Amino acid sequence: MKPEPLVAPRDASSETAKGAAGPAVWRPRVTVACVIERNGSYLLVEEQIHGQALVNQPAGHLEPGESLLDAAVRETREETGWEVRPTGLVGIYQWVSPNSREQYVRFAFTAVAVAHDATIELDEGILRALWLSPEQIDGVEHRPRSPMVLQNIADSRRRAPLPLEALHAYPLSGSI
Repeated sequence: MKPEPLVAPRDASSETAKGAAGPAVWRPRVTVACVIERNGSYLLVEEQIHGQALVNQPAGHLEPGESLLDAAVRETREETGWEVRPTGLVGIYQWVSPNSREQYVRFAFTAVAVAHDATIELDEGILRALWLSPEQIDGVEHRPRSPMVLQNIADSRRRAPLPLEALHAYPLSGSI
């Protein structure tokens, strides 16, 4: 079966940047997520999205000047109170939201839960952090935010992640 082509967003909220030599260039939203397994359950967040409670991996947007790994650790801490240690790259995923038509590129990492700080105030919109089995995630009570949630878990279960050495982050320098 041939996959449907990804469609660039049509609305004015698409991120663009004016290139030095010309017109605006469209850019997808870059996000990170952590797949954290413990005793057959996965750390997820329940979040309020457009009036619905949906589940997702701890995930969020890459911030300016931040490495992908730093973003994954930060987002997990902010959304769950858990400190994690990334261990591998599960995969890179593209998705177009059917609601906003925004395109996302997600870098999903495996990680190990190291310590929990119950005093951290979770990000706005996060209802709670919870540990769920794959069967619970795809159930009636817990609906995934996107198809990437279950796909990230399935991929982490069926193949070894890429080593983190496959990633390279270069700090800002004066050369091109």
